[in-house]
Amino acid sequence: MSKTAAVIKGDGVGPELVDAMLKVAQAAGTAVEFVPCEAGAAWWEENGGNTLIPDETWEILESSDAGFKGPTTTPGGAGSPKSVAVSIRQKYNLYANVRPTKTFPNTNTPLGDVDFICVREGTEGMYIGEEVKLTDDVYIALRKTTRPACRNIARYAFEEAKKRGYDTVVPIHKSNILKQTCGTFLEEVEKIGKEYPDIDIWEYHIDNIAQQLIKNPQLFNKKVLLSTNLFMDVISEECSALIGSIGLVYSANIGDNYAMFEPAHGSAPKYAGEDKVNPVATILAGAWMLDYLGEKDNANAIFKATEEVISEGKYVTYDMGGSARLSEMTDAIVSKIE
Repeated sequence: MSKTAAVIKGDGVGPELVDAMLKVAQAAGTAVEFVPCEAGAAWWEENGGNTLIPDETWEILESSDAGFKGPTTTPGGAGSPKSVAVSIRQKYNLYANVRPTKTFPNTNTPLGDVDFICVREGTEGMYIGEEVKLTDDVYIALRKTTRPACRNIARYAFEEAKKRGYDTVVPIHKSNILKQTCGTFLEEVEKIGKEYPDIDIWEYHIDNIAQQLIKNPQLFNKKVLLSTNLFMDVISEECSALIGSIGLVYSANIGDNYAMFEPAHGSAPKYAGEDKVNPVATILAGAWMLDYLGEKDNANAIFKATEEVISEGKYVTYDMGGSARLSEMTDAIVSKIE
């Protein structure tokens, strides 16, 4: 039987990007059945309630072999629902949010070529969204850290380093100030690290690594950068600038029994419907999903075709210094596959 993937097209530029991903996947000859479903701010604004994900979508996610999410908008303000991504990560314990950060050929690399992996704990930390009002002038945000979640993400990071032949895991923390939450995270990384004697551990404080990634980013090539939810959210965004555009950064949310794939960037509502934005992150997130579902050859074909289009530079979008439309770049990738 063919595998099934739940597909959330999302908000803003999401629908056109996901359509591009589906077009490329079909060109590669995928046998995956894509099942569309609703979620996001547009659905919520029309239907209301305390969630951005309808019950019908949860049912589709539950019965699928993997999920794909286009960019979605998360409403702000007290009382608004938590994000689609956070809800899915927490529901299925997708503890590893993974973002490869690698320079593409013939692109603008402001600080030189880089090649490393960002691994982010995806289920707790500040993203539990728990805040307390003490007085009209005092508010507290809670940061949740558990040893099991720290162990899960630490083991994933070391296994990822082992699989890729990398020699170092770089835990990013602030344990000199956050002695219990960051301290617990670091303790669990060091415990797990003892099981991988061939892999070094380089500790960095969050503020120091933010500087080092600008001063000497090549220091971290062929290494796994690892941190808690909010810290790595910020650091991985900084890392996206090192390869020239967050429109090139694809990501996966991986647990023991399920995975959800998505571009790393947001929904960019001001560009919705303009056929303008970079489709690469969405297309490659889709290719990664095909690999996860057992279609390695199809995934490799998509990665190869995308890199060739970027390398040639003829059909690339504005953020990469080109003038191609989203659809033109997508068609160029399809042509390379065919």
